[in-house]
Formats: sequence, structure tokens, C-alpha cells
Amino acid sequence: MSRAYDSMEPKVLDDDMLKIAVGEQGPQEEAGQLAKQEGILFKDVLSLQLDFQNLSFNNIEAIEGLDTLVNLEDLSLSNNRISKIDSLDALVKLQVLSLSNNQISNMMNIIYLRRFTCLRTVSLSGNPVAEAEDYNMFIYAYLPDLVYLDFRRIDEQAKEMAKIKHQYSIDELKHREAQMQARQEAEQAQREKLVEHKMAFIEHLDGSYLFDSLYAEDAEGSKLSCLPGVGELLEVYKDKFVIICLNIFTYGLKQQEKRQLEVNTFNECVQEAIRENQEQGKLKVSKFEEKHLMHLNAIREETDLATIERKLLECSDNISELFNVLMTLEMQLVEQLEETINMFERNITDMVGLFIENVQGLMSQCRDLENHHHEKLLEIAINTLEKILKGEMDEELPDDVRVLFVDKDTIVNAVGASHDIHLLKIDNREDELMTGINSWCTQIIDTVHKDEITRNRKRVKEINQYVDHMQTELDNLECGDID
Repeated sequence: MSRAYDSMEPKVLDDDMLKIAVGEQGPQEEAGQLAKQEGILFKDVLSLQLDFQNLSFNNIEAIEGLDTLVNLEDLSLSNNRISKIDSLDALVKLQVLSLSNNQISNMMNIIYLRRFTCLRTVSLSGNPVAEAEDYNMFIYAYLPDLVYLDFRRIDEQAKEMAKIKHQYSIDELKHREAQMQARQEAEQAQREKLVEHKMAFIEHLDGSYLFDSLYAEDAEGSKLSCLPGVGELLEVYKDKFVIICLNIFTYGLKQQEKRQLEVNTFNECVQEAIRENQEQGKLKVSKFEEKHLMHLNAIREETDLATIERKLLECSDNISELFNVLMTLEMQLVEQLEETINMFERNITDMVGLFIENVQGLMSQCRDLENHHHEKLLEIAINTLEKILKGEMDEELPDDVRVLFVDKDTIVNAVGASHDIHLLKIDNREDELMTGINSWCTQIIDTVHKDEITRNRKRVKEINQYVDHMQTELDNLECGDID
């Protein structure tokens, strides 16, 4: 089928195209001007047509670039060159999708739309897929929640017939979807767990990950593992090493809970102190405003100039007194929070120090195990060398292992190189943990101090602005009456 736009260059959806489309289809009066000045928020867009304005949007080849339209309910991409339905995953609220007059030919594209649980209207007329014999029944069966197809309401009886016809395939698909959903949920749970473990700085310590990493880049150690007796030695080493890692992991989670409790308790104390202080301030301001209003009314009714000036001076003094009261309250709060912050800083620093001390002790146990394993492995290797030199070696060794047993220096160096790699891995993991917890401690303490400075400056500014406003009102009143 020939189309007027076939000779045009294909287009790709991008932010600029979306901005133009949203801008032209959005409000055109004051609200529209405001949106253009402040920037268009794609997340606020509920309906979008990319098939309008003659041919300016009639040459889109692929669906992409719509991830920001998370609240979109109605999307029209009719009269384009789209051949595949995809890249709409972010549009979870989609209710209406029009893809009429495109180049979609594969019926399996329909299955992709099953993920949109709010979808009720779909239009695919004018696509090659709409010419398929089973087009309607396939869509009825695979999109059972659809209400309209190609602008026609779907008959419930036809839906039931389609369901029966495709029952076996639908059941298989649901089974696969359930498996995929379970996998995705398990992966998501695993990701969330990893985030939790990273916050405790003990990620990948709940198993053999660290032990396995010792040998990941240890070519010599892998070769030596085939020596007689080394297999059993490695099993014992791994079991004991993993137990220590699990001890670090369990301890780390408990300490993270304690640190989080300390942070939460501190935040609650700070907020409570601020709340109480603000209530006192509001009470002082309320009483002042009540009295101040009475004074202003009295001044307005007064005709004697000397009395007016005296009362204006009293009002000014009352404003200054209020300023002093509010600033005193703020200084009391600053002192109270400073004490709370210092206590928090001491507590969190002590907790982190204890955590580091105990983890370092457990990591030392890992190094002790490695040193013990190294001694035993070296002993086995030297005994093997002696057997080889005497011709008493019964077991056959791989060629790449046998070349290590030419003399004592060679085998000692090989065992030592393996040992050095293992110690380095243990040291690096310990350093990573220490760096992480120390950085967290420094950052949270710095943030607490900075937040308090910001809060104090904001409050002092509020007090000054309020007092200046009251004084300005009084000055204007004075000028008006005396003049």
C-alpha cells in the first residue's frame, strides 16, 4: 500500500519532538504559557497524539523515547511506519492505544500488550496484521480485558468463543508469565537485600563469595589444589572461612539496626525539640499580635499627637521585645540541639568504632586461617617435591603442575604467590568495609551539623522578616496619622 509519506526520511522520537507535540496539544492560554516558561513536565501528560498536523509526525519508524510519560492514558501513533509494538513499559496507566495505519505484521506483537492492565481500547486497523484470518479472535483471547477493538465494542459472546479456541495456548502463556513474574520478584527481592547489605557494609559476606574470590585470580593456587591431600585441606579451610564471614555478616546486620535506631531516635528528638520551641514561639507571637492590634486600634482613635507618639513608641518597644523573646527562644533551641547533636556524634562514633574493632578481629581470624592453610600447603608441596625427586610419586600430576616441581625455590615461590593473593583479597575487603563505614559516619555527622546551621539561619531570617514587617506597618501607620 503506497502512502504519501513513503519518500520521507524516517523519524526517531526524542525529547524535542515530544516537547513540540505536548506544547501544541496542551493548553494554549495562560496555563500553556506558564508551562512553556517553567518547562513541560512529561509526567503530567495524560493524552498524546503523534499522528497529527499533516505529515509532521507521520514518519516515526520505532516506538521509543516515551519513558517519561509515566501517567499517559491515551496514546495515538497512527499513520506512521511502526513495525513492532515495544518500548512502552513505562506507560503503566495506558488505557487507549491507537496504532492504525502502520506496518505491524506479526501477531505476536499483541502479546506484548498483556502487561498493560488498564488497557481497554486498541486500534490496529490498516496494519498487515489486521488482515490475518484469526486477527479478532486472537486479540479477544490474548487481551481479555479489552473493551474496544478498532473503534468497535467487543461482543462478550465472541470473547468467550475466542477464549475456548485459544484456551491451551493461553494456559501455557499464563504459566510462562507466572514463572517470569516469580523470577522477577525473586530478583527484585535479591536486589533489595543487596541494598540492605550494602548499607550495613557486609554485602556478599553471607556465603562463600569472599573465599571464592581468593582463588578467582590465583592460577598457582588452582594448580596446587590437585596435589594429594590438598582437596581435604581446602574443604576444611573453606568451611571455617565461610563461618567467619557469616559471623561478620550477622554482626554487621545487627549493628546496622542499632545505628539506624540511633539515627531515628536522634531525628525524633530533634523534631520534638523544634516542635516544642515553635509552639512556644507561636504562643508568644499570638499574644503579641492580640495586644498589638488593640494598640493600633487605640492609636487610630486617638486625636492627641503627644499621646499618639507615646503609644507608637510603646508599640515599637513591644516589637523589639518580641524580637528579643523569639531570638532568646531560638538561642535556647540552638543550645539544646547542640547538646543533642554532640551526644549523637559521640554515640554514633562509638558504635562505628566498636563495629570496626570487632570486624577487624574477625578479619584477623580469616588471615590466621589463611596463614595456617599456607603452612600446610607448603608442607604438602615440599613433601610432594621430595617424592618426585626420589621417584616415589605414585600419582600422576598434570603437566602445568609438574613444571612447578623442578626445585624447592620454584615451588616455594608458587605457594607464596598464592598466599600473597589471598592475603591481599582479605585486606582489600577489610579496607573496603572500613572505608565505607568511616565515610558513612563522617557524612552523616557533617550532614547533621550542616542541617542545623541551615535551620538556624532560616529561623533567624524568618524572625527578622516578621519583625521588620511589623515595624514597617507601624512606621506607615505613624506617617499616615501624623501627617
